[in-house]
Amino acid sequence: MKILNFGSMNIDYVYQVDHFVSAGETLSSSELFINSGGKGLNQSIAAAKAGNIVYHAGYLGKEGTFLKDKLAENQVDVSNISFVESSCGHAIIQVDGAGQNCILLYGGTNQILTKEYINSVLDVFGNEGLVLLQNETNLVGYIIEEAHKRGLLVVLNAAPMDAKVLEYPLDLLDWLFVNEVEGAQIAGCAIEEEIIGVLQEKYPNVNVLLTLGSRGAICATNGKRYQIPCHKVSVVDTTAAGDTFCGYFTYGVLHDMEISEALQLATTASALAIGKKGASDSVPSKEEVDAVMANQELPILEVKILD
Repeated sequence: MKILNFGSMNIDYVYQVDHFVSAGETLSSSELFINSGGKGLNQSIAAAKAGNIVYHAGYLGKEGTFLKDKLAENQVDVSNISFVESSCGHAIIQVDGAGQNCILLYGGTNQILTKEYINSVLDVFGNEGLVLLQNETNLVGYIIEEAHKRGLLVVLNAAPMDAKVLEYPLDLLDWLFVNEVEGAQIAGCAIEEEIIGVLQEKYPNVNVLLTLGSRGAICATNGKRYQIPCHKVSVVDTTAAGDTFCGYFTYGVLHDMEISEALQLATTASALAIGKKGASDSVPSKEEVDAVMANQELPILEVKILD
């Protein structure tokens, strides 16, 4: 099944620092990397590397030509990407010695999509497939409604979380991907163990994937909840770990894998991603992931069915 991603595309300015800069502090960085990024771009590349047919849609400024090239290099169809007279979205990313990151975003061309453009892309894509979304573009709610009307599957990764997400027609989604912070805000609860249950009550027809960072992930679908831990590996850079997980998990869903198998695949892929620097460049290929799993280079993780 093919995937259409109305996805953000950012120029990532990544600074290696001893610690995250605090208010009033001037901090020198030891290294600067300029990478292709954006949750949308990262997830398109992850989904394509996993073996899906992926179409990416969005606007770019002239300085973002290399972002389009990066997608194309990774077998993502870029025929729907349009150039406009505005500045690209970009991110300022600090990465500390432990591999953790903090990110400052500027939306740029990711925030000027029009309904006319969205409709034209959907018309070309057709009525079969999956629409993948993140919260780094505008008109996300409109895209959810239009994609649902056309009978397309709709997946939203509700990151980065803000108040707009609560206004989206989330009940029309087929899958909602959240981490513990996003999930708690959407559910309106402070107790992590209650997040999945509250989301299922609010959106009974929506499947939920809750990622928990170093504590693994929980998936609620078809009346069951599945829990998987994470691999214990050395951390170099966590920037695209979540995007990699989502891209590979989506592959598993679209290829009718058992949920436990999809979780194993996504967990292995994200473990490989955090062992490399960069965002999209750290996403492993399906061949790499398959080899690691076949050779059991990482241990087989137990997937528990919670209910």
